[in-house]
Amino acid sequence: MEAAFREVDGVVETLCGYANGATPDPTYEDVCSGRSGHTEVVKIAFDSDRVSYRRILELFFAIHDPTTPDRQGHDIGSQYRSLVIYLNDRQKRETIDFIEKISDRYEDRVVTAIEPLLSFYPAEEYHQNFFAKNPTHGYCRAVVAPKVKKMLRKLSETEKRDR
Repeated sequence: MEAAFREVDGVVETLCGYANGATPDPTYEDVCSGRSGHTEVVKIAFDSDRVSYRRILELFFAIHDPTTPDRQGHDIGSQYRSLVIYLNDRQKRETIDFIEKISDRYEDRVVTAIEPLLSFYPAEEYHQNFFAKNPTHGYCRAVVAPKVKKMLRKLSETEKRDR
């Protein structure tokens, strides 16, 4: 997700991390164990004059599968669940409304959780900007590159539509 959202005009910062779990200051190993309660997330800071929260939601749902509980691709466990974390009531309402509007596009039920931000811990430095640092890594080639490609295609479609 981090590499894909770095492509979005208006996204000013992305930060990989762990959110809403019980273990203070978790490590990657803590989170991967599934016992910390954290979800692997990407914190996205954006300029709302250049990209809307709704657009962030559209892109998020366009590049991942919101119908698989506790899983994204080959990554399995509660730490990989589909999750939108909101910062205020407006974002909460907008997320709920958005999911209601797109739910009929999927054969299976959308299982994306919607939660307030309770805690966020930045992931270790080696996780930050991982794709740019490791483009030939197997995970990057098999998982991240297709997400980035999907994001670029989605952004290109939008540009063409807006002309």
